[in-house]
Amino acid sequence: MNYQLELKQLVDYPRCRIYREFIHSLIKDKNIRTSGGSYLFYYLILCSYANYRRSYRRIEGITYTVEAGEWICSVKDLQNEFRFRFQHQVLSLLNYFEEQHYISYSLLGKSKLVKFTVLDWKSENTVLSYSYPCKKDTGFFFFPVKKVHELISMGKSSEMDVLLDLWIHTVYNDTHVQGSEVGPVVYIRNHTGSPLTSYSELAERWGRSKATTCRIIKKLEGLDYISVISFSGSHGSVIYLKNYLSTMFSLSDVLIDKEEVALSLSLTVQVPDDAETAPEPEISEQIVVSDPIDGVPKTHINFIIEKVANLLETQALPCCRCRKAKYQLSKLSDCRGLYRFQIICPFGDRTYQFELRIRTNEPHTPPALFRQTQTIELKGGNSHV
Repeated sequence: MNYQLELKQLVDYPRCRIYREFIHSLIKDKNIRTSGGSYLFYYLILCSYANYRRSYRRIEGITYTVEAGEWICSVKDLQNEFRFRFQHQVLSLLNYFEEQHYISYSLLGKSKLVKFTVLDWKSENTVLSYSYPCKKDTGFFFFPVKKVHELISMGKSSEMDVLLDLWIHTVYNDTHVQGSEVGPVVYIRNHTGSPLTSYSELAERWGRSKATTCRIIKKLEGLDYISVISFSGSHGSVIYLKNYLSTMFSLSDVLIDKEEVALSLSLTVQVPDDAETAPEPEISEQIVVSDPIDGVPKTHINFIIEKVANLLETQALPCCRCRKAKYQLSKLSDCRGLYRFQIICPFGDRTYQFELRIRTNEPHTPPALFRQTQTIELKGGNSHV
């Protein structure tokens, strides 16, 4: 049997933090192709080398002053970073960025050196006026999300541009984005709060065919950059980033469970065919069902409540970690399938209350809903949420 749960919120954010070390690791990864027409990867390389404060660089006996948002290097260096075969390709790309008002640049030392300035650097990043050597392999910079949309829309996205687009649009543990409490999820803002997407939508965004988009996604998944969770019907897919937490926050990365994702996204939760013969969940003795649920076996109820408890534990509800807590299910009204779901502290400290609606996904049957109540009350030392 299939069951469905619901949760929905919204999010908005203007910039993304990009670590230089991450960009340099992508430069070294030759498995990901960089050929395309959106140039997001190349522009981020320039940003990763831009100064965040004034410094001095000595090249061939000459000392150059490099201000915030600027950098100076050889054309050969950029050729290697961009993976170009010829230096004229570097100059052509710099001309293009200058025409788009992204950078300004000049050639020095008989055109062997290039000094460039990221034009909006000072508006997006804090500029420090004092002089200090700037390390290029550590630290981070802020990148505007709107710039990603501009670059992506300029032409066909390369495999590297696709990965960076997914990375920049990744959200973790944001109450406005469904599924972000489970792990770092890709959410291309559409004012719905849902990270569900389809290959058709991604193909249109990246200027690629649906078949090519599917191939790129599978390749990135095979390279262990992303994890794709697909759902049946017209729901679509959810993309989670791997190694995101360790890169952004120096935290251990998490394993993604499909049922927990479905629960947080209000999607169908499929109970395994062998649920009735499978071992009882660890919390089965803590589950108390006051009234029977029509058409739903007890083993399925235990499976669903365990998934709900796992999800709430990721949202930092402390009682879900306690093996003495009670999970009580009782009828909330005469409405079929509507129940009060309580997590009760055995020491009488607090009680978390939810509404739980469970319905089997049969033809012409509305989807099941899991909705947390929005009011908060304090009564007699017990916390009702």
